[in-house]
Amino acid sequence: MLAPVDPPTNKKGISIVSEDVCQQTVGRPEAFTAVENVFAAMARGDAYNFPVVREAIGHADALYGFKSGFDRAGMSLGVKSGGYWPGNAAKGLTNHQSTIILFDPDTGQIKSIVGGNYLTAVRTAASSAVSIAHLARKDAKVLGMIGAGHQSTFQLRAAVEQRDFEKVLAWNPHPKNLVRLATVCAELGLPFEAVEREQLCAEADVIITITSAFEPLLRHEWIKPGTHIACMGTDTKGKQEVDPALLVAATLFTDEIAQSISIGEAQHAVASGALKAGDITSLGDVINGDHCGRSSAEEITLFDGTGVGLQDLAVASVAVQLADERKLSSKISL
Repeated sequence: MLAPVDPPTNKKGISIVSEDVCQQTVGRPEAFTAVENVFAAMARGDAYNFPVVREAIGHADALYGFKSGFDRAGMSLGVKSGGYWPGNAAKGLTNHQSTIILFDPDTGQIKSIVGGNYLTAVRTAASSAVSIAHLARKDAKVLGMIGAGHQSTFQLRAAVEQRDFEKVLAWNPHPKNLVRLATVCAELGLPFEAVEREQLCAEADVIITITSAFEPLLRHEWIKPGTHIACMGTDTKGKQEVDPALLVAATLFTDEIAQSISIGEAQHAVASGALKAGDITSLGDVINGDHCGRSSAEEITLFDGTGVGLQDLAVASVAVQLADERKLSSKISL
């Protein structure tokens, strides 16, 4: 009689990387490189996202869902589970809550469990920063910020590293929250001014929108020639931050075209028939040199940052690698 054989186990153990360790290991440079690389891989066809699941759960006004994908170039396979709880701020918590799980592409075994809150913020900021690096005019001097929530400070810090900005203008539906951005600007030694949206659009060379709006906050006629706009808040059906006419007038780029036309900023212009999927270019094509990006100083460029699961997997993979190397991760076995 043969002796029973124990099933194979993950002898290396599963890496647990906490929120604190993510902040210790993944900074803006690491996030920028990870996001830029994954955008390039997506455009080459080496990485792809799976369909997004995102639903209202009928409790606490929360949205909950899953973003997943596989990056063959970076060998990242996994899923981010989480969502948006609008009441969390009153509880001393961030409104966005998420966890990232990575799997071994060769075996399907679970490899890592990674805190996703900080990484979501830093990868979203990296996404707009990559768009600024590749699409904004080199002589951009004024940065405009629309929105002053938790994510806005990550956006601001990442953006100012891409150009020699001399001033920051900002607007928020609740002006008292602008103190967040003013504080960061004071730390960076950048002049800061709270202004109305029309003035912001008239002066800014680069504009980042990072809100949860369901109506246009920026009008086409307000935007001056040569502006680069990174729309980072629209990631759900029904959300909207800018006038659809602005998307039609601009040269339009995105992280993933399928998401841009379904849950991103382009959804409204596409639904009206004013825009087609073929009018949108993947930012990865610019990174790979397959598209010129900005073609003139007068051109308005717009990046529709919908937030793809591959971004999360890319930064989570970096967090795990660095945490393991520095012996900062915990190990468990199932």
